[in-house]
Parts: sequence; structure tokens; C-alpha cells
Amino acid sequence: MYKIMIVDDEAIVREGIKEHIDWNGLGFELVGDYASGREAWEAIEQVRPDLVLSDICMPFMDGLELTRLIRTRYPFVKVIILTGFDDFDYAQQALRLKAYDFILKPITAADLRALLTKVKGELDEETRQREDLTRLHIQLNQSLPLLKERFLERWATTAMGDAEIRERLHYFGLHEPLPDYVAMVVDIDDFGGSGHLPSDRDQELLRFAVYNMVQEIVGQENGIAFRTREERVVAIISGLAAMPLYELAYQLAETIRQFVEKYLNLTVSLGVGRVCGSLEQLPHAYKSALSALEYRLLLGKNQVIGIVDMEGQPPAAPDNGAEWNRLLASAVKTGTTADVHRLIEQLVAHLKTSRMPIEACYWQIQSVIVTLMNTVRELGADEPRAAVGERNWLTDVYRFKTLDEIQDWLKHILSLALDQISEQRNRLTHMQVLRATEYIREHYANEKLSLQELCRHTLMSTSYFSTMFKQQLGETFVEYLTRVRIDKAKELLLHTPLKSYEIAAQVGYADPNYFSLIFKKHSGLTPTEYRDNAAAKETRR
Repeated sequence: MYKIMIVDDEAIVREGIKEHIDWNGLGFELVGDYASGREAWEAIEQVRPDLVLSDICMPFMDGLELTRLIRTRYPFVKVIILTGFDDFDYAQQALRLKAYDFILKPITAADLRALLTKVKGELDEETRQREDLTRLHIQLNQSLPLLKERFLERWATTAMGDAEIRERLHYFGLHEPLPDYVAMVVDIDDFGGSGHLPSDRDQELLRFAVYNMVQEIVGQENGIAFRTREERVVAIISGLAAMPLYELAYQLAETIRQFVEKYLNLTVSLGVGRVCGSLEQLPHAYKSALSALEYRLLLGKNQVIGIVDMEGQPPAAPDNGAEWNRLLASAVKTGTTADVHRLIEQLVAHLKTSRMPIEACYWQIQSVIVTLMNTVRELGADEPRAAVGERNWLTDVYRFKTLDEIQDWLKHILSLALDQISEQRNRLTHMQVLRATEYIREHYANEKLSLQELCRHTLMSTSYFSTMFKQQLGETFVEYLTRVRIDKAKELLLHTPLKSYEIAAQVGYADPNYFSLIFKKHSGLTPTEYRDNAAAKETRR
């Protein structure tokens, strides 16, 4: 049984969640609910929850600060953020703080149950791995190489003292690099470039081959290479002054890129960071290398990207995001699929040349997604979840490595959205036309029945109604009304003794002569001839 706590300043929200979820049935124990992040944080030390379900906006300590504290002190505690569309900027910050997921308000019990089931599955797997003694035994036998990689990763990512770094280097038999220092990060673009995705085992072999190649190439310059838990390869090169060292790193990176493409039939992207002057500053160099790699989003795959080249010049001023969103919403409401696709292509082309920070690019794309979701809902259609399965649109953008991939994905979900909107409109139009025909059949006797009156009843413009009516029924409003009146006149001629002028008045014609003219035009006979013919046929029977 896993422990869960709820944090929300609205008592009605807390009570609603508590009452509508079978916690034990889902494998959880509710250990408390709190009205602020401060109360929750004070309780976490004693309660030690496995999962925290927290609102973003709360007094005293909000959900973002609570998430940051939990990630710092208790990294194994998962945090799910409760948010609304109005809190989009906060939700984005929560994602950067490594919140496990977030769920949009208003919350449904079904959505929360599905998310809790998913979390429990992951917690079960993590527990199983920790308790698997056989796996622990294998890891113990291989501990030294693994510990060496973890030390190198820790050195590159966290602040360590000079003495500790030198001690660890000596312990693992690594030479002590001399100043200056530069880091590069190597990342495989994908395994499916040829259309055939290798097995998991083959993928691991290819990763190891890339690592060996990097190790061999940088080793010729006394560089150190290691693998990270994100399946990337990091190389540390040192021993030269800043500019020559940066140029050497760039040359080695280009060599690695070409060798991997030639001998492994793969493409990799490499980020080269800034030069630093001491062992303790390596995390800054590594972080800048990661920042350089992120520019793959703009430049595409199979590139060597230097942070100095990308951030040594000021970025172009981005276009007003609100204007892009306005154009997109308008295109979704009134445009064709081609119009929407063209707008997405223009946005992506702008982002590629803008040199704006990567986070700003992601924000722009996520803002587009929010606009799409709001527009689809505004038009009364359901979100096309088939585009992304059960995943969250806003976090899905991080699955892609280039803007071209994001462009294709956006086109796909936008096409699905447009299809659903069109289907919804067709259903609505069909219902409005059906209401119109019922109104005509109820009021056909009113000689003043007009298109304008009918449009007021159906709440449609006359031009749009006329087009949709003809499209749905294959005849105009006047043609349909006339047919209904003539059919009713025929019925009265056959089954009542009413005079022709009386029938004309009952079916909406004030002028009997005009009625006779219309009747003959539609039936080929005058009203009197029609009645006489019917009587003669009945006599012959």
C-alpha cells in the first residue's frame, strides 16, 4: 500500500477527491489532506508519502515551491500537480521542476483513477527492482565501472570540492586533467532512420559502440568519456588555453559525427559547451554543452553545435505569441486543413531562424497547443486524443528532438481536430435543418411564413441557412415549402369536400388563382382536375 497526501486550499476540492476515490482498491493509503504547501511540507518528514497530489495556487507556500522542496529533499516522492488552463505558465514551471504529471481542473474521478493506476504501476516496478536480489548481485559484481561512471556524471552535474574530485580521480585510476576544460555531449538522434527499428538489445549494442568510438577518439587527446543515465555520452577534454581547446573539441566532435555516420549507419548530434578554468567549474561547462545540444530543435539532427556559435550573438526578437495564436484559432474555425498546415509551417520556419532560447520555443509551441485545445472545446468538439493516446499534449512536445518532428505532430493532431470540428458542424447543421423542416410542417398554413422567420427560429443567418438547407435536402426553402403545401392540398382534395379556394387558404395561399397555377405546375393538373381524376379512378374500382 502506497501513501498519498492531498494538498489544496479549497476544502471542497479535497473533500470531493477523498470521497470519490476508492484509495485501498487502487493500492493507496490516504495519509492526510492539507490546505497549504507549508502544512504539507511540515508533515512530509513524519508521513513520508510516496505520492503528493498538490494544487498550484495556494497561500503561504504554493505548489511550485512545494514541488521544488520535495525534488531537492525527497527525489523518490512523486508529485502530481492540479492546475487549470489559467495556470498554464505555472504548470510549465512545474514540468521544469520534474513534477511527475499534472491533471487539469475540473477533475473527474475517472481521470484521477486512471492516473493513480499508472503511478501505482510505476511504483510497483520501482519496488520490484529494489527488491530483486539477483539484479542487485549482478550490479554488485559490476559495481566498479558503474561507480566510476556515476562519479564522472556527478562531477559533471553537481558542485564538488577540488580535493574530493582529485581523490575520486585517483581512486578510479583516472589521470588528473590539466586546465582548461571543455565538455561535449553526444546524443543518438534516433534508431529508426532507415524505417526499421532495432531490438532493444541491438539498440544497447549501438549505444555501446558509439561510446567506444567517442572514448577512442577523445582518448587520443587524453580526454575522458563516460555514459550518463540519459543514454548520452559525455566527453571532457582539457590541457589547452580556452580558444584552442574549444576549436579542438569542435574538431573532435566533427570527427565523431562523421565516424558514427560512416561506420554505424547512425546519426548523432553533439553539443560543445563553454570552456572553464577549474575542476570545480566543470558543471557549468557541462550545462552549457547540454544547452548547445538543445539547439538541435532549431537546426535539425546530425549536427555539431557549439554554444559559442549559438549564444554568442543576440537572438532575434520573437513575434508576438498572441498574434500567432489568434491566427491559428481563426484558421481552425474558418480555414481548410491546408490553411492550418501552412500556418504551422510558417511558425516553425520562424522559430528555426529566430535563435530564441529553447525554453521560449517550447513555450511558443505549448501556447499553440493550448490555443488548439481551447478552440476545439469552444467549437463543441472533443479533443482528438487518438493523436497522442492517453498522453498529455503539453508534455508530449518534449518527446521530439527537432522542430520538423513537432511540425509533423502538430499537423497530425490539427487534422484530427479539424475532422472532428467538421463532423460536429455537420451534426449541428443536420439538427438545425431538421428543426426547420418541423417548423415548416407546423406553420405551412401561414401565408407570411418566410425565410427570415425560419432563420430566426433556427438561429442561423439567411445565407448560411440557405446553403446548408439546399446541401442537406437537395432543394431550396421555397421548393420545400411549396412541396409541403401542395402535398397537403392533395390530401384535402381527396378527403374533404372543401372548395379549391378554401383549400388554398388552409395551405397558405391567399390568392386562389395563384394556388391553382402553382398546383398545376407541380402536379400537371388543376385542383379540380386532380379531384375529378381521383374520383374517376375510385369509381372504376
